[in-house]
Amino acid sequence: MTSLVPPRVRLLIIGDEILSGRRQDKHFAKMVELLSQRGMQLGGAEFVSDDQDEIASVLSRSFSSDDIVFSCGGIGATPDDRTRQAAAQALGVGLALHPEAERLIAERCADNARRGQGSADMSLPENQQRLNMGVFPVGAEIVPNPYNKIPGFYIRNHTFMPGFPVMAWPMMEWTLDTRYKQWHHRTTRVEHSFLVFSLPESRITPAMEELERKWPGVKAFSLPSMGDVPTPHIDLGVKGEPEAAAQALAYLRGEVERMGGRLTPPQK
Repeated sequence: MTSLVPPRVRLLIIGDEILSGRRQDKHFAKMVELLSQRGMQLGGAEFVSDDQDEIASVLSRSFSSDDIVFSCGGIGATPDDRTRQAAAQALGVGLALHPEAERLIAERCADNARRGQGSADMSLPENQQRLNMGVFPVGAEIVPNPYNKIPGFYIRNHTFMPGFPVMAWPMMEWTLDTRYKQWHHRTTRVEHSFLVFSLPESRITPAMEELERKWPGVKAFSLPSMGDVPTPHIDLGVKGEPEAAAQALAYLRGEVERMGGRLTPPQK
């Protein structure tokens, strides 16, 4: 029987340039946006260096799960691109040139040649080097890349894409809409919050704990203001299934008022 509970979705962002600050990650926010549009949510994210053994260690753990995983970065053909090799290492399989990837890369070289950029002769060393971008773990399927035809790959519920947003984001969308459409809008979750004044976080915490006991599928959250703000406050709220979340929210509001908290800023 197919589970009615959607798998957890995770994001891996691979590259020393992110960890060093040379580049700023843009994939996290986009992944959250794309999932939200489809009634899904991100369950976790991880930043990983370009070290092959480190990537393989992360992927080994990841492949052993049932998670849906999107990985951005490190699938090019230069020495710092080690994600393809690390995926094969984690799976214990070899690497091979994918026939469809080979065709698409040759098409890309021919397109460039027609624009006066390089040659369509695939025997040339530079084009042979480009074919390395189609060398994937044995058993992988391609992920189409509408930007320049150089594909990513998919294996064991993991989608591997380049680090460039102009390529990765359409590949994310294609994967979500082609491979995981059955998980779109399977669960309805809402998030409600309100501002609380004149109440310390420590005083409302027991009520939040009691709330999660009363409504097990609902999570309570507290985001206190910090730093130089005109009026200290807490952004207090709940998230979960609509009916249960509404009940939990009413309970939380009532507890705030019972403890002397205010829902509007105190008058100065």
